[in-house]
Amino acid sequence: MANRNPGRSNLLAVVGPGLLVAATGVGAGDLATGGFAGSKLGTAVLWAVALGAILKFVLNEGLARWQLATGQTILEGAVARLGPSIRLLFPVYLLPWSFFVGAALISACGVTMQALAPLGEDPVRGKLIYGAAHSLVGVILVWTGGYRLFEKVMAGCIAVMFVAVIATAVLLKPDPLAILAGLCLPRIPHFQAGGLTWTVALLGGVGGTLTILCYGYWIREKGRLDPSALRTCRIDLAVGYAATALFGMAMVIIAAGLELDGRGSTLIVGLAGQLSGQIGPAGRWIFLIGAWAAVFSSLLGVWQAVPYIFADYWRLRRRPPGDWPTGEPTPVSTSSRPYRLYLLAIASLPLLQVGHPFAQVQKYYAVIGAAFIPLLALVLLILGGRSAWIGRPYRNRSGTVSLLGAALVLFLLAGFFQVHNLWR
Repeated sequence: MANRNPGRSNLLAVVGPGLLVAATGVGAGDLATGGFAGSKLGTAVLWAVALGAILKFVLNEGLARWQLATGQTILEGAVARLGPSIRLLFPVYLLPWSFFVGAALISACGVTMQALAPLGEDPVRGKLIYGAAHSLVGVILVWTGGYRLFEKVMAGCIAVMFVAVIATAVLLKPDPLAILAGLCLPRIPHFQAGGLTWTVALLGGVGGTLTILCYGYWIREKGRLDPSALRTCRIDLAVGYAATALFGMAMVIIAAGLELDGRGSTLIVGLAGQLSGQIGPAGRWIFLIGAWAAVFSSLLGVWQAVPYIFADYWRLRRRPPGDWPTGEPTPVSTSSRPYRLYLLAIASLPLLQVGHPFAQVQKYYAVIGAAFIPLLALVLLILGGRSAWIGRPYRNRSGTVSLLGAALVLFLLAGFFQVHNLWR
């Protein structure tokens, strides 16, 4: 696949993968975290959203820089350079993550669609039917349409989710000075009464976790195969994470001053009900449509990209030591058996959990999941710090090292609070 000239591409070709990362990373949990933080702490913590987006940009830029400089995905580089333990540990994270995130996304699509167009008198049954239908539609789009159709459908969802959620925030007529203060004057209200916990959770909830890895496969679909594409990727990621930050800030602004309860998608539906009293029924509909677009785009992004990660792992699992060429990227085929089997698995097996608590299992999963971003930061510090591996022009600079170190510490802290809250 030849490398394309970004100057001749349209806007979507340049910023498409970054926006895909933004849309895939924003799920029901992220919406709920922004809503809870906004309701409890107000706009004073908008700075945490911006900081979280900046740190996720640094992580993804390091991933893209490694891949473009070496021809290896970050997973391939980690397995090749950091030893066989990566082969053993990675599926321990990937498999439960796929199951529980798949179940959460199916449930969120079902809940939001049931709120928009109730199906029968039993809301649980309606949620299950709608959730299964969304999962099936996602499989059909990914299986038959390829990357181009996927990108076009995602572009439509992205436009709807951002316009709807930001329009809702504008309709509430927030105080511009309070927003400016929340961005420029970092502080944590109610520090000892849960304020620190929610601020750190908000910082950690910006921009997804495992879905960061998807960016490497999407840029290959766009023909970005060598270091000449690094500048395009940086622009692309900057736009994607700026959009992520705007979306997260809008959620905080929308929820500021409201009393919220519930979890995940049920909290989002409750928030929509409260908005009806503030800006009228139209406001509720606008917000719910935006929330639906957010969770469906996240589902579609996960269905399309996470099988890439599994297929990549599958081809690496038995590669002999020393057989790790650099410079020539090895494509991951979307028509391969590992890719398609994992697509079917992630779209069907989580249906077994939808509607059931599995609280204890989810707690164990949270312990595993909380470690992913700090581990990714550590891997990028190691791989990107060796000139012999990445090449001197592309190794981490001092500013990048500082920011990756900050990401390591802050996301470890975010993971600690997440696990602590679940196990209390």
